[in-house]
Amino acid sequence: MSTASPRSATPANAQDGDQRADHPGSATGRAADIARLVAIMAQLRDPKTGCEWDTVQTFATIAPYTIEEAYEVADAIERNDMADLKDELGDLLLQVVFHSRMAQEAGAFDLADVVSAICDKMERRHPHIFRGAAEGGHHLWEQIKAAERGAKGVSGTLDGVATGLPALSRAEKLQKRAARTGFDWPDPTGARAKIDEELAEVEAATAPASQQEEIGDLLFAVVNWARKLGVDPETALRGANAKFERRFRAMETKAGDAFADLGLEAQEALWQAVKADEA
Repeated sequence: MSTASPRSATPANAQDGDQRADHPGSATGRAADIARLVAIMAQLRDPKTGCEWDTVQTFATIAPYTIEEAYEVADAIERNDMADLKDELGDLLLQVVFHSRMAQEAGAFDLADVVSAICDKMERRHPHIFRGAAEGGHHLWEQIKAAERGAKGVSGTLDGVATGLPALSRAEKLQKRAARTGFDWPDPTGARAKIDEELAEVEAATAPASQQEEIGDLLFAVVNWARKLGVDPETALRGANAKFERRFRAMETKAGDAFADLGLEAQEALWQAVKADEA
């Protein structure tokens, strides 16, 4: 894969016609690749000659795959695997093309509309970059986003926070939105105290439904504390999952086939040994 950008890949004398317009590294060549992908999806969706599986898919049936591909992109990034990242980004791009094709078939929009809309949005949200506005930064970004939500008829502070987000990420977004109105702890201390309060309510709950509700409140409070500390809770938990998986696999390797037959005390000793190895 070429790591050169379109700008750096173009020779200074390209305007004189020295670079073939259809060269893979040229803007035209890359546009042709996108057009090829769009054509492939159109063929796969053809009701007469297309793929039996692709032709019956809907937005709803494809949505879980879209989420899965986004997570696989994140996983490749965490592993710093550039070859896999290129592959996973391609899979995610395919999801965009797939949804756009289904929308085109429904007469709603096509991929060109999607690209045009995001270009317009980025230019609109960065007026200090593209329109010569004097003011910029995060504050202006939030003002513009609020105006966009208002134009869509979305007026409530919490409106527009996607319900399909992972629960930890959605909790953080809801809290950030609420914080814009001043409904927030002034510092991490209050958020930390809330955890103790919620933990006591979990311990006092006896009915399964109450326990579930109180544990949900406890998790929400932990997310709030993480936010106040500047820690992304989703990333933190993904890291904890990876650490547990790594250590558990190391325990199994040390014990071999006998791991499952070990008592809890012996397994705990292995766990501590693995932790010591990582120190």
